[in-house]
Amino acid sequence: MAEDKCCFYMGPGTLKIDRRAFHGPIQQGVLQRMQAALPEDKRGIILLKGGDVQPVYTTDGEILFRQESYLHYLFGVNEDGFWGALDVRNGRSMLFMPRLPASYGVWMGVIQGPNYYKAKYAVDDVAYVDDMSGMLAAAGAPCIHLLSGTNTDSGTEVQPPSFEGSDKLTLETATLFREINEARVHKTPGEIVLMKYVNHLGSRAHVAMMQGCKPGMMEYQAESIFRHFTYSKGGCRNQGYTCIAASGSNGAVLHYGHGGAPNDAQMLDGDLVLFDMGCEYYRYGSDITCSWPVNGKFTPQQALLYNAVLDAHRSVIAAMAPGVSWPDLHTLAYRKIIGGLAAGGLLQGDIEEMIAAEVGGLFMPHGLGHLIGIDTHDVGGYGDGFPERIQRPGYKSLRTARQLEAGMIITVEPGCYFNPVLLLPAFGDPVHSKFLVKEAIQPFMSMGGVRIEDNVVVTESGSLSLTDVPRTVKEIEAVMAGAHWPFGGVRDTPVDETQNSIAGVVAVPGIAVA
Repeated sequence: MAEDKCCFYMGPGTLKIDRRAFHGPIQQGVLQRMQAALPEDKRGIILLKGGDVQPVYTTDGEILFRQESYLHYLFGVNEDGFWGALDVRNGRSMLFMPRLPASYGVWMGVIQGPNYYKAKYAVDDVAYVDDMSGMLAAAGAPCIHLLSGTNTDSGTEVQPPSFEGSDKLTLETATLFREINEARVHKTPGEIVLMKYVNHLGSRAHVAMMQGCKPGMMEYQAESIFRHFTYSKGGCRNQGYTCIAASGSNGAVLHYGHGGAPNDAQMLDGDLVLFDMGCEYYRYGSDITCSWPVNGKFTPQQALLYNAVLDAHRSVIAAMAPGVSWPDLHTLAYRKIIGGLAAGGLLQGDIEEMIAAEVGGLFMPHGLGHLIGIDTHDVGGYGDGFPERIQRPGYKSLRTARQLEAGMIITVEPGCYFNPVLLLPAFGDPVHSKFLVKEAIQPFMSMGGVRIEDNVVVTESGSLSLTDVPRTVKEIEAVMAGAHWPFGGVRDTPVDETQNSIAGVVAVPGIAVA
């Protein structure tokens, strides 16, 4: 009974996760980092505040609750209003739950007590939030470790949470943020299995969009294929970020799909589309981008652009290994894209001179990729002891400047765009204009752009992509014509065949497709 309660599971065909098997190694990893960072007399109790339900502005409607990332990372709690504690001295785990009135049961279902949540989340004890400060004081720990720092992707300050009775405790905020972020950078085997699941599901959904995409459809209709597939086939209620379903010139808008441009254009015959979508399961998400012609056939111009980006994509993944600099891989992507555009007659001059002149940033203004896991832009890209952000055009958008390390999962998403905001001024710029063949670029200005994105694990000796979608021109055209994916005969994408079956890569007890 307790074992069943401890599992997260969305039904047949979805990933069954034993929370004890999943979060136990995560907790141990955080404890080891904290113990290594702190002298024995400073090892206290980690305390994390979970999320609260948020209203829709001033109404009594509620935004669908998604748990705060750090609390989910350590404990996997679904419900709002919880706190979590982990004793650095002995590993003892505890949750503190809100004390709800019995009347809530009319609206929310049975109000469960501490023993229920103790079994569900496989912790040592559960008590009520109004008893929390007294119990923390009684534990006799030298201090309470709280989060405090800055999220380097959003720029948001993570403030230590306040709680009743905190003034009677010794609070320490210098250690936890750094150590738990670094733990999140290096995925456990269980996390990798979960990321494999959301990539497998997201990849299948992208293929469904390829095969369902037709001229005359609306962009949001393609988005709906993805959303329906990942929820109905894999139990993914949420996406990790706003879906981007961009066609034609909209593909040059990096975060298309926002409230002012809600994937509401009609996809026309001859358009190239750029679809950036990922699904979320147990708070971990994939982030996959595919580009293809809406009518199923690449024009020579579309193929030229696509193959330049594909060359960058493949070259970066092939070069990934522990110790390799992420900015160096960003430069490699620029080199391949610039080389492809030059070979097609859109650029002229020496490739290395163009890289030095920041020509790459005119066509790929974003970073090569980002760490990914519980958050789409996962933590740990910058921090104490790691390289600072490079303040050069094109490079300043990099979400990390670190060297790769085994256990990281990072997106590889080179792109090439024809964005008038960047290119029109460049045509008149003395530094850039000498490299740009304006008359050759002009016909591409309505094409939008191409981005190709995989989620890649850094292994001890190299890397492995968790994403498995058609990538070459030949593969995409075959799949859009109705071929099953994955297939053998015309397939020319290098891929580890274990990717074809989730069950074939699951080797973590308690975590499997059921």
